Amino acid sequence: MAAPRPLSRFWEWGKNIVCVGRNYADHAKEMQSAVPSEPLLFLKPSTAYVPDGSAILMPPYSRNLHHELELGVVMGRRSRAVPEAAAMDYVAGYALCLDMTARDVQDECKKKGLPWTLAKSFTASCPVSAFVPKERIPDPHNLKLWLRVNGELRQEGETASMIFSIPYIISYVSKIMTLEEGDIILTGTPKGVGPVKENDEIQAGIHGVVSMRFKVEKPEY
Repeated sequence: MAAPRPLSRFWEWGKNIVCVGRNYADHAKEMQSAVPSEPLLFLKPSTAYVPDGSAILMPPYSRNLHHELELGVVMGRRSRAVPEAAAMDYVAGYALCLDMTARDVQDECKKKGLPWTLAKSFTASCPVSAFVPKERIPDPHNLKLWLRVNGELRQEGETASMIFSIPYIISYVSKIMTLEEGDIILTGTPKGVGPVKENDEIQAGIHGVVSMRFKVEKPEY
């Protein structure tokens, strides 16, 4: 019989990383993009995970790697076509995440009308904090997120500013694809995204809940 898979280490076995783009109006504005009328979705592979304290690897084909700070929602059970009113019953907990983005590559993809896979889905593009059980966050729409690069405050935002709420996002996604235990949904980034370079140190946190730290490195290949 297989050993149980602990949600506290969801990044070791969770299958799907579903990301929501432009879920904060201020971020859409800073990217000179339209505010979406429905969630804008893209995916990352499970090999994108980087646990707290490990290295963020720079994709060798990009010269402009950006940090995007996000609240991640970890699913606790299989979810398919979940009603919005029941969506939070399927949540096991949360994690702070970074949606690392090859911005120069994304800009080229946008110009050519291509998917964002090269810009968003490379190895080590989803750093994550320790798992935070649902009980520790009574209201995920009342959190303050922050990120510093080499000690300089870069991003600061409140989840109350999300365009689409977490129950709405879960319901929306689950009507498109079945979500499974251990899957995570990244709920979008507040304004303040910006570049990082080799040897930069990123620190980020949910105020009063959890923090994490990563160093940016070039891969050995």
